Amino acid sequence: MTQTHLTHIPEPEGVFPIPGFTHVVTGHGRLVAISGQVAFDESGVVVGEGDAEAQARQVFENLRRCLAAAGATFEDIVKFTFFVTDVAHLPAVRRVRDAFVNTERPPASTAVQVAALVRPELLLEVEALAIVSD
Repeated sequence: MTQTHLTHIPEPEGVFPIPGFTHVVTGHGRLVAISGQVAFDESGVVVGEGDAEAQARQVFENLRRCLAAAGATFEDIVKFTFFVTDVAHLPAVRRVRDAFVNTERPPASTAVQVAALVRPELLLEVEALAIVSD
């Protein structure tokens, strides 16, 4: 389902196109900002220690719950920021992300390798911005 309140501009003139994300996403509606989510389950236990794909699944499940609490879905996401402790984790993170987002109209995205997250066993953190139709 395409969200009519969002406009995706995957290849702005003069900007090199890169598959897997959209360079620009605009929209109108209510802004939803989701704090960085990590691989904690509802009890605060780290899921998938040492396994980037398992952690990504938990992170995206947490994002799904946060979006739902705001009346939003992954279709409303306009921007992800990925923080990973090793860029080698990105292929696993992308596989999981692609199971949750519309890969034909992906959100804008930024990926950053960081020295550490809040706990040493955490491999990634993902924050998101969404715009929900009024």
